[in-house]
Amino acid sequence: MKSDKNILVAFLLNISFSIFEFVGGVLTNSVAIISDAVHDVGDSLSIGIAFLLEKKSKKKPDDTYTYGYSRYSVLAALISSSILLVGSTLVIGSSINRIINPAKVNYNGMIIFALFGVLVNFLAAYSTRDGDSINQKAVNLHMLEDVLGWLVVLFGAILMRFTNISILDPLLSMGVSVYILFNVIKHFKHILDLFLEKAPENISVEDIKNHVMEIEDVIEIHHIHIWSIDGINNYATMHVVSKNKNSNLKSEIRHKLNDCGISHVTIELEGENEFCSDEECHIDINVVKHHHHH
Repeated sequence: MKSDKNILVAFLLNISFSIFEFVGGVLTNSVAIISDAVHDVGDSLSIGIAFLLEKKSKKKPDDTYTYGYSRYSVLAALISSSILLVGSTLVIGSSINRIINPAKVNYNGMIIFALFGVLVNFLAAYSTRDGDSINQKAVNLHMLEDVLGWLVVLFGAILMRFTNISILDPLLSMGVSVYILFNVIKHFKHILDLFLEKAPENISVEDIKNHVMEIEDVIEIHHIHIWSIDGINNYATMHVVSKNKNSNLKSEIRHKLNDCGISHVTIELEGENEFCSDEECHIDINVVKHHHHH
């Protein structure tokens, strides 16, 4: 798999680079570079986990995981986000410390490291640019953030070299960390939505009802459940009450829902007078009976 190889290459590049970076941060005494190093270590680890779990997430459904293994890729995203969360928080701590107790920074060294950082991360971002799973998107996002982080450090280093304002270093570091945190939190929300079986953002139950009701023999639809396994594949189940059980009905429904972005539908067909044993239908039936009396 091309994507797997990409992820592996990105991982090796990143991990070796993070170590090199950490040394650079210590040598130049720059907390901005160290903050980027922490970010990169977090990214490398997350890429490593992504690589392991992405392989697993590609497995076909079996008797144990009847929905397949796609959630493993969401799990990878969760772990990597957690790593970044901790890393950024630690860096923010050390930046605050630096603002309180300023220290001398080697600006020339910073500039050299930052130039190198922009280059390496740009190459890594370029090599992971065409992924479609939430995981690979996350990896690519990390890479782009790294490029951005380094551009910020480069700009800051040049600025400091000419103005000699050393407090810029921890301020830059804070900026990078806060930006990472902001993205991580957004990512977390998406992951939680998936684990909590929330309906995908771009699909509404109303929409689906309306689409299916357009089919001529359909009288009523209830018990609609929509969820997503991995943020890409959406599933739905529903009960459809129809006038006659024509054999085309199901494929028509499937076709309609495919247009809405649902790749897998389970349909329960019910006749007009059939009694649906589910709670929500009891209520409906009583209401309907009521109307007939008046």
